[in-house]
Amino acid sequence: MARAARQALQGLGARVLLTRSTNDASGWGPCIDERGRAGNPGRPGPPADLKVSIHADGTYAGGAHGFHVIAPESRAPWTTDIAAPSLRLAEVVRDALVAEGLAPSTYAGSDGIDVRGDLGTLNLADIPTVMVELGNMRDPGDAVLMTSAAGRRAYASALASAIERFLAL
Repeated sequence: MARAARQALQGLGARVLLTRSTNDASGWGPCIDERGRAGNPGRPGPPADLKVSIHADGTYAGGAHGFHVIAPESRAPWTTDIAAPSLRLAEVVRDALVAEGLAPSTYAGSDGIDVRGDLGTLNLADIPTVMVELGNMRDPGDAVLMTSAAGRRAYASALASAIERFLAL
């Protein structure tokens, strides 16, 4: 799915960097600190305009399904400068996922948005940043959607559309 989103964004002229190149356990990482700082101004590598960290949740909560987009809360001195634009990014991502026909979470956040202050990937960012939990891997419907070619295309299309829309604001 991340590769499909990258392809769609590159088709729009974007430069896209992925932090992982494989789903193999030997390729997991980088660590939270490195991932959180990736793309920040002054860090090794090119600076980014925004960061979207793509995940799938695995909660055991009964009936839990759907996506949620996590934005950083405003935490001095970490995220006070990126909290507001990150929340706007979260809303744009949420709206694009809904427009693609995907259901917001029944178990986390409110209306598909969750604001948290306890995630290093968000707290270490110096650019607008969100994490998106595309669904609950333990929910049969979400699992089918996340593993099907059509589902991955829908997620990728929504993310590419959201990123394009956010950068045009």
